[in-house]
Amino acid sequence: MAERYYKYLVLGGGVSAGYAAREFAKLGLQPGELAIISKESVAPYERPALSKGYLFPEGAARLPGFHVCVGSGGERLLPEWYKEKGIDLILDTEVVKADLSSKTLTTAAAATFKYGTLVIATGSTFIKLSDFGVQGADAKGIFYLREIHEAAALVDAIKAKKGSTAVIVGGGYIGLELAAVLTLNELNVTMVYPEPWCMPRLFTSGIASFYEGYYEAKHVKIIKGTVATGFEADEHGHVKSVKLKDGQQLDADIVVVGVGARPLTGLFKGQLEEEKGGIVVDSFFKTSVPDVYAVGDTANFPLKLYNEIRRVEHVDHARKSAIQAVQAIKAAEEGKTIDEYDYLPYFYSRAFDLSWQFYGDNVGETVVFGDNNPSIPNAKFGAYWIKDKKVVGAFLENGSPDENKAIAKVARVQPVVESNEKLLVEGLDFAFTV
Repeated sequence: MAERYYKYLVLGGGVSAGYAAREFAKLGLQPGELAIISKESVAPYERPALSKGYLFPEGAARLPGFHVCVGSGGERLLPEWYKEKGIDLILDTEVVKADLSSKTLTTAAAATFKYGTLVIATGSTFIKLSDFGVQGADAKGIFYLREIHEAAALVDAIKAKKGSTAVIVGGGYIGLELAAVLTLNELNVTMVYPEPWCMPRLFTSGIASFYEGYYEAKHVKIIKGTVATGFEADEHGHVKSVKLKDGQQLDADIVVVGVGARPLTGLFKGQLEEEKGGIVVDSFFKTSVPDVYAVGDTANFPLKLYNEIRRVEHVDHARKSAIQAVQAIKAAEEGKTIDEYDYLPYFYSRAFDLSWQFYGDNVGETVVFGDNNPSIPNAKFGAYWIKDKKVVGAFLENGSPDENKAIAKVARVQPVVESNEKLLVEGLDFAFTV
């Protein structure tokens, strides 16, 4: 098979890849200069849809409706768009070897690709229970959610198992969003997680109590402080129950696992500087090897606002880091400079009729304001994180666009507060004084 050369090569076909392609096209691109190599079978799409709209019982999201860049209000990049721009979409293709010294990628089919500049946008993959030796974890009916074919298989299972029992293993993003959407699909849902409350990496116990109470009112059963230690299958190899460490055994027709993710950086082991599981980059997403950039989940980047190195797994960063890297690549070619990446951490989620946003850093003391009683319709409440007498993080449930913009500004500006007591009294009003 003939070797192919591209001036720019993006490895990975997720959100970052699509936003990188759009930025390359915007800044000037000749036909045949750029290729995207993806092991998925479809053009880049907005991955958050998979745990939300894609699984809805009615009005479900389907491609081409959520191709990038609609998630940020941009143009929908259909496969035809890439053709029009002269960008080669190389799909259903797995790269099994990367030799950065010779600027060569090799695929499972033994095809080779040379590049001038490489953008690593391989993202993350889910952590599987079988990685921990959990008995029976490979049974049929146990699902993980990362790519569209996995979401499609889960949809088929939901349709076939209406009114049946589902167990969600994990109490983070995926666990909470899938517990909600499976409940909407009329399944009887139980969540299991080892922590004392849900979303412990972000939520305080006070914030979590609202969501746990809300979910329980929606008839989601929550079991905390234990883990799945095994699965039993029927004679057809399909899961029928989940064994827990505390001795309980739960009936299950469907199991969905969301216990974390890890960045896909294995191809580059020993070739790039790594730290804390990610590829070390500078403020322009350049790696330790010339002409190689890493973006999105794979990158350990300087978080200027806090003067520290961090890896962020979120779609907002996936989009913005890709744009920054492409701008840096093009600027370097033209002998120009661009501003350093100055990212404000941002996380959000939508489930049932709830919607929250968080900006900044969740360190220090916490002040929770508003009414976080889950029995109140359209409850609105929030929280501030205070470190060294400055507000460094802000969270809001059920905020309007203007209110969410206000808390984002608080997290960016980091205003000094006179006292936590005064902040509690002012609540959301404080954000509009900044």
